[in-house]
Amino acid sequence: MIGERTLERATVSREAAQTRALGAALAQAARPGDLVSLVGELGAGKTQLAKGFGAGLGVTETIVSPSFVLMAEYRGRLPMFHLDLYRLADAAEAMAGGLVDERQGEGVTLIEWAERMADVMPAAHLDVLIEGTGDEPRTITVRAGSAEYERYLEVLAETAEEAAE
Repeated sequence: MIGERTLERATVSREAAQTRALGAALAQAARPGDLVSLVGELGAGKTQLAKGFGAGLGVTETIVSPSFVLMAEYRGRLPMFHLDLYRLADAAEAMAGGLVDERQGEGVTLIEWAERMADVMPAAHLDVLIEGTGDEPRTITVRAGSAEYERYLEVLAETAEEAAE
């Protein structure tokens, strides 16, 4: 919360296509240097959201979870760096592995299992919290870590208004 403003917005996704559409909408607000943390259980839809985000940036390559390579880089309107920390124990492993570097300042970085880097995550970032797995609907909460990231919430508000019309 900054001042009296709450810097989060929640929505419900009933299927993978809705989660991808949410990711595409969020990508409209992306700027160079943005950091987006994707948090949720295994199978919650983090990679589906990343696929949509990439599509929203104009990425034409197939986006897959980089669990085994740890980071994948895609070209779109902005470079997209997609990290998956599932196989890492903590931030020290991520930093030692060189997963964070200066190139990411030129694009947007999405980090699956970002809670494993919580100790070194800057306050200025966007959290996307996905609750639910399997066939159940997902509650997706988008939280701006600073006023700089409020633009993502504005895009979601506009998307919700358009859907209601």
